[in-house]
Amino acid sequence: MKIREVIRVLDAVVLTGEENLDMDINSACGADLMSDVMAYVKENVVLLTGLVNLQVVRTAEMMDIKVIVFVRGKNPEEKIVDLAREMGMTILTTKHPMFIACGKLYSAGVTGRGVWD
Repeated sequence: MKIREVIRVLDAVVLTGEENLDMDINSACGADLMSDVMAYVKENVVLLTGLVNLQVVRTAEMMDIKVIVFVRGKNPEEKIVDLAREMGMTILTTKHPMFIACGKLYSAGVTGRGVWD
């Protein structure tokens, strides 16, 4: 699935990273604990989170995650978006809660393959 399809499925808004919309996404991870992301993510995935701080972007960079979706209508501060922009990441926001957002992506064919394996 391409990022542009993730946007459609989640009714998401792009905050940065419009140049990456044709990048393929094969799996997803929903977490608010960045230690869980660091412990389990094994390949490039889309990260869904309700945690809105700089540590999310820094953790994503360490784990080679190129797409972050902030759930529950959360909007990150400009310094978070700026850091993601510097790192070439795509930041999206959706009004859906994490459970619904993950379910929508799963129903559309995105799995957790490579996250929990």
